[in-house]
Amino acid sequence: MPEEQVNARRRALARWCGAVVGARWFAVAVFTLILVNAALLGVETYSGLAAAWHHWLRLAEHVCLAAFTAEILLRLGAHADRPRDFLRDPWNVFDLAVVLCAFLPVVRENTTVLRLLRLARVLRTARFLPQLRIVLLAVVRSLPGTLSFLLVGALLLYMYAMVGWVFFGRHDPEHYGSIGRAALTLFLLMTLDGIGDAVHAGLDISRWSLLYYASYVLLASFVLVNVLIGVVITSLDEARELDRRQPPDGAPPPGPRTAEHPLLLRVETVRRALDDLEHDLARSAAGAPPTGGASAPPTAAAVPVPRPAAPDGTRTVRPYGTTVSPAVPVRQPPAPGT
Repeated sequence: MPEEQVNARRRALARWCGAVVGARWFAVAVFTLILVNAALLGVETYSGLAAAWHHWLRLAEHVCLAAFTAEILLRLGAHADRPRDFLRDPWNVFDLAVVLCAFLPVVRENTTVLRLLRLARVLRTARFLPQLRIVLLAVVRSLPGTLSFLLVGALLLYMYAMVGWVFFGRHDPEHYGSIGRAALTLFLLMTLDGIGDAVHAGLDISRWSLLYYASYVLLASFVLVNVLIGVVITSLDEARELDRRQPPDGAPPPGPRTAEHPLLLRVETVRRALDDLEHDLARSAAGAPPTGGASAPPTAAAVPVPRPAAPDGTRTVRPYGTTVSPAVPVRQPPAPGT
């Protein structure tokens, strides 16, 4: 079969599958199927219902798996003319991994892994809920900043735990008897839960404990938390921008021309029009009709265009719209009376 026919069939398949995948009823049907799968997974937690409806629950699970398989096949078909674009979408990779793992013998034999895999299908609801998808994407993008925040918080917690062990270790061994207990106490105080009792207990030991707890609450409960909020908000803005740029399911990626500035497209259109005009002028000068197919309107005679004089006093002329080789000069006739 010729390659052109194969490509034409792929494009036709991609258009049909893309129309199905991009339809609203398809998204609603898949979203409902995910909710039904989550409900079935919750029903299985009741031993009485699971024992009484064991056969029907197994049948419903197989129906859900077949429906999810048909869905992923349709999504693959929507990218039949561009298979690589399917793997560029993280949600497509996640959906494909969830469906394929259900067919692995190791997974199907392990009930716990199979239930966790079915639970992962619930996360697919983010694909059909834009706001939830943006939030999940923001969480993923905020991980690098969150790791830095956790590192700074761990260093701050360790320093204050060591200081607390030095000052309060002997007087309050229940909370500051070791570095681990001190770190746990300060971690709980980070939420400002029981900070009043801790301050009163510290004042009985030393008045400097007020400075200790005040500085810790200021840094841990206000500064670090505000930094974390700033990281999450920045990641949320980036996630919104990425979600806005992402094309819908089944839509072809923007080509190199459509992604450029519209002014470049206008320049390209003007350039093509000038090329067509130059080609028509050249054909008119040669006596042939223009490329439009209709008879050319009567044109005026070619206007000689003088060129610089040659060493022997002659000048070469070139009619407008024609090309004359510079090696063959055309002598201009002498003026009358000379």
